[in-house]
Amino acid sequence: MIRFSIITCTFNAEAVIERTLDSVLEQTHSHLEHLIIDGASKDRTVEMAQHYKTKSDEEDHCHDVIICSEPDGGLYDAMNKAIAKATGDYVLFLNAGDVFPSPDTLEMVAESVGDGEARPAVLYGDTDIVNEEGRFLRHRRLAAPRRLTWRSFMKGMLVCHQAFYARTDLAKQTPYNLDYRYSADVDWCIRIMREARRRRLPMRNVGGVVVNFLDGGMTTANHRASLKERFRVMCRHYGFVPTCLMHVWFVVRSVTKK
Repeated sequence: MIRFSIITCTFNAEAVIERTLDSVLEQTHSHLEHLIIDGASKDRTVEMAQHYKTKSDEEDHCHDVIICSEPDGGLYDAMNKAIAKATGDYVLFLNAGDVFPSPDTLEMVAESVGDGEARPAVLYGDTDIVNEEGRFLRHRRLAAPRRLTWRSFMKGMLVCHQAFYARTDLAKQTPYNLDYRYSADVDWCIRIMREARRRRLPMRNVGGVVVNFLDGGMTTANHRASLKERFRVMCRHYGFVPTCLMHVWFVVRSVTKK
């Protein structure tokens, strides 16, 4: 049975963390651990996480909850800390405010891999966008492709970071590059997929929505800087000229669709 390591990185997230914790608590798939990596919050985030851990233990969900609260070097540093602690077969990121679409989401993802089958490098799915009350806003503009390769992200980040479940052994040897402030997740996903190609491992679309993503976030708040950094990431992996040509195509596409 597949075991998942759910990673939630927090900092002063008391306003949105509760529904994320409840969403994990409701999962019917029992083989999971929840790593809550907090950056020394000043509000009630850690207190709420401790209450959640107590509730999970008392209700005997068979979910292992690990809480670590200490200063860090930012979001991607916290993610690296979490990956180092992960013991599951796959790691996935569920930020404060994000939730699973239904109680059987992880069960559905696990069932996409047959008994005795070699485990794919990546399990991935689609994403819906929700507001701060958890209400559906829209489907993510970029839909997950039926077939994913490391070159797929030339067309944009076709799979949301939170909908990208990476095999833990690959994640541990592929830490986030802390030179990037806003787009290390894009770089990380591409490097995971490149390693999957090198090992000739498949990547599988599980055929459904696997996360409800909270509208906003660090990248949205720093949109221009994020775009510049993402361009650097794309140039690094795909080359300067192909990246420029693809961005010209993005502009032409946006104009012709108006």
